[in-house]
Amino acid sequence: HAAAAAGIGGVIKTVSALAHRVMPRTLHVTEQASTVDWPTGVRVLTETLPWPEADRPRRAGVSSFGVSGTNAHVILEQGPDLPDEASAVDAGPTGVPWPLSGRTPEALRAQAARLAEHLRDRPDLRPVDVGLSLTTTRTDLACRAVAFSPDELDRLATQDRAMRTFDSRPVFVFPGQGSQWVGMAVELLGSSPVFAGAMEECAGAFEGLVEWSLAEVLGDEVALGRVEVVQPVLFAVMVSLARLWRSFGVVPSAVG
Repeated sequence: HAAAAAGIGGVIKTVSALAHRVMPRTLHVTEQASTVDWPTGVRVLTETLPWPEADRPRRAGVSSFGVSGTNAHVILEQGPDLPDEASAVDAGPTGVPWPLSGRTPEALRAQAARLAEHLRDRPDLRPVDVGLSLTTTRTDLACRAVAFSPDELDRLATQDRAMRTFDSRPVFVFPGQGSQWVGMAVELLGSSPVFAGAMEECAGAFEGLVEWSLAEVLGDEVALGRVEVVQPVLFAVMVSLARLWRSFGVVPSAVG
């Protein structure tokens, strides 16, 4: 299960369908459910079809349903047509972000000044190429800013506008139901005293509230399929993993 990333596959598939003007078939459909009123217009595609041309943008919806009742729905629309190569060059830097960073505010201002001078010396450079290089070839340092034009670079070089020092500490996110598997955490229980100690504390907190053993249900497929078991088990495993990471010196700025 993709846990927090569940649904992103549907988004990627839908974006690709919009871009390529096709409606992909639904895989593995051998027979349609009898409980759906198909004649009303709902249709399952059993073959890939071209997206019908219309006088409106192509749109599609992606839904994600959680076991707890969460229902997220996003509507995607085709993007605007891109300008041709010549238009892109003539358009200048408008709308293309140029990320900058430095160890100190002074270093950030110096980088902005160097980039502004470089762009004046190389007016043939495409703004999008400059943005790509800055994004993919530079290390993100503590002081950061974003510029959208050479004039903004000049202003950054002489003042502190848009500079910000980021808190780079990590955040721990606990996944929900669906991320479990039979045998999870068993190896850590036998190899990490820190993890095992945290799990033992959780087991002690559960004592008297549940009728099962935390250590035993980790290898019990049937038990892990029960909501009243898997939810506290996942909580215990995540809390214990957080304790383990903290023992390594990884201290989160938040836990979610």
